[in-house]
Parts: sequence; C-alpha cells; structure tokens
Amino acid sequence: MGMYAHRAETITSEETLMKKSITRIASIAALTTIALVAQGPRPENGNHGGGGTGSANPPDVATIVARQVNVLTRLLTLTTGQATQATTIFTTELNAITPIDTQITTARTALDAAIKSNTTATINTQAAAIGTLQGQIIAIRAKADAAFYLLLTTDQQTKLNSLDADFFEGLGDVHIPGGGR
Repeated sequence: MGMYAHRAETITSEETLMKKSITRIASIAALTTIALVAQGPRPENGNHGGGGTGSANPPDVATIVARQVNVLTRLLTLTTGQATQATTIFTTELNAITPIDTQITTARTALDAAIKSNTTATINTQAAAIGTLQGQIIAIRAKADAAFYLLLTTDQQTKLNSLDADFFEGLGDVHIPGGGR
C-alpha cells in the first residue's frame, strides 16, 4: 500500500507541474498577443526598423512611446498617473537616444567605407565610437527603466519580473523595461 501512495503522490506533483506549465504558456501567449496587437502593421517595403506603419518613415517618438505605454498599461494594469509618468520617462529616454542613433548611423557609414578601403585605423576609430555610443544608449535605457520600475506597485513589479525572456522577442519597437537583455 505504501508503494501506491508514493506513486499517487508523484502523479499529483506531475499534474501540478503540468498545470503550472500550461498556465505559464497560456499567459505568455496572451501577453504576446497584446504586444503584437499594440505594434501596428508590419512594413512591407523592406523597412525593417521601427515596426511602424509600413511607410518609409519610421514612427515618431510620440507614437513609439504611446505604443510602449499602451502595452505596459495592458500588461501591468497601470493607473492613469503611472501611464502619464511612464510617457514622460520614455519620451525623455527616446529624445536622448535619437541623436545618438544618428551618430551611430554616421559612424557605421564611415566604418563601411573604411572596410571597403581597408583603412584599419579608421575601422578601429569607428568601431570604438559605435561601442561608446551603444554604451550611452544602454545607460539611458537603464536609467529610464529604473525610473519606471520605481513607479510600479509591488504586485506590478512581481508581474514584470516573472515574465519569461521569450515574451520580449518580436515586440518590434516596444521596449519593455528590463526585458530581454
């Protein structure tokens, strides 16, 4: 009889684990759907940046931030006050990143030219410049993420922390604080 009790206990724990796995998969699927809906249509003209409207012009800062805050509001049930503060935080973040992105584009163009002309000194200079600029973007995003995280209730922080890294893939231009890094 003792042997059968142990087997029943094992089956029960396996059932519990399976139920938890199914619940987690369903949650990730639901959250991914919300994120995909918030992205808008995919570009069809070869423009793979921004996840925007399908035109050659990437979405503006306000559009990107609105999508991001919309996803975060649905995901974390942000209050109106939290959404307003998040909008300010992420607008400031993107406005700080935009000129750095321009500098990165310029440095990449110079790097491509240096590669084609085999100018190793310029390759080193431009590669270092790109690395420094990317480091600045990481710092700006991390500071914005930290400011946003402080706005959240303990329950919202727990929910954000519990998301699997797989959730963050395919979100286009929607940045989830602390996600997928």
